[in-house]
This record gives sequence, C-alpha cells and structure tokens, in this order.
Amino acid sequence: MKTIGIIGGMSYESSLHYYERINRQVNDVAGGLTCAKLIVYNVNFEEIHELMLKDDWNSIGEILGEVAKKLESVGADYLVIATNTIHKVANIIQNYISIPLIHISDCVAEKCKEANVSYLGLLGTKYSMCEDFLKNRLMMNGLNVITPDNDEEIEEINRIIFDELCKGVIKDNSKKYYVDIINKMVQDKGIQGIIFGCTEIEMLVKQSDLDIPIFDTTQSHIDCIVDYALENKK
Repeated sequence: MKTIGIIGGMSYESSLHYYERINRQVNDVAGGLTCAKLIVYNVNFEEIHELMLKDDWNSIGEILGEVAKKLESVGADYLVIATNTIHKVANIIQNYISIPLIHISDCVAEKCKEANVSYLGLLGTKYSMCEDFLKNRLMMNGLNVITPDNDEEIEEINRIIFDELCKGVIKDNSKKYYVDIINKMVQDKGIQGIIFGCTEIEMLVKQSDLDIPIFDTTQSHIDCIVDYALENKK
C-alpha cells in the first residue's frame, strides 16, 4: 500500500470527509482491520484565507509548497490537496516536490466521461467559478464547462460556502438557493450535469434534490486517492 500525503485544513470540514471516506473505502476493498496509510498536515485556514483576500496566491503556493516538501520528507508517495480552490496553486506546489500530485479536476473529469456527460455546470467558490484553473483542466479532459454569469449569484454562492458550509452550518434557504441556481442553468443553458467544485457543497445539496446528475469533486478525488493508495492506478 502507498502512503498518501494530505494537505488539509481548508476547511477542516472538508478534511474530515477526506479522512473518514478514504479509510472507509480502503477498508471496504481490503477488509479486516485495514485502513489507509495517511500523513495529514492540517494548516490554519485563517492565515491562508487572509492571503486569498489579498489575492496573494504566490505566498499561498510557497507556504503550501513547503508543507508538501515536509509531507514528502516523512514518506508520502503521493500528494493531495483536500479542497478545490487551492488547486489554483497546484503547479506551484508540484514544483516543490518530486512525488505526484493527484489533481482533483482530472478525477472528476474521469467520472463525467464514464457517465458520457460532457456539458456541465460548475459551482464552487468565486475563485473556482470566475478563474480558469479548474475549468481549463476540465476542458483539457474534453469537457465543456460553464458557470453562473450573474455576479450577485456568484457572490452569494461564495458567501454560503465560507460563512456557512466551512463552519458546518446547513440552512434550508441556502439549499434552496443552490438548487434554484442549478435548475436555472438547466433551463437557460441546457447543462446535462453539475460539478460541485467545492468540497463542502455536497453537505448542502444531494442527488435527490436534482433531476440532473451530480459530479462531486470530493468523492471523485477520494475514489482516485484510494485507487492510488491500493496501487490500482499508477
């Protein structure tokens, strides 16, 4: 079994999902008392978030690059970032290490292609929706991806993530807001599926709430991580 290094803490809610599900899925496959070999570095998200607000992504990349080096130095065979938005600096982090970084966009793109769905909406933080670091990687994998085009909607989607979901707060009115946005994209844009490009959105909206398939980046990422850990993928 390979050892997975996880950069976590962004948010801790997201990291909890990664830790629990990776171990559960490894045990489901391997049985007995088997669990995953993990090394987790939990960063202080407040420090990272302050740099995000200052648009100082180079500093974020440098900080997390040093974290990645530490994970490699203590025996990680692969590296993962337990969040979507921080993949904005994935290339910077990769430059700090010689082990592979498993990119979340590649993992969810694989699930979309398996389901033969290529025209999708993407929801996430405003960074993930307004910038190209996830969309371009998804498009490199052969997908056509769109995001909401209303600035107020983007700000509210982002606010719910940081002010509620990152703190473990689930509100019915926020759920309705997300579902309404998705249904609007189905009606107006004709999307065939929706990618949850934020690890916390799955806490709010479930497949039973929608008539189109959900492609959850968190679960897709975890499926890939387990395959790599058990050496089913190289």
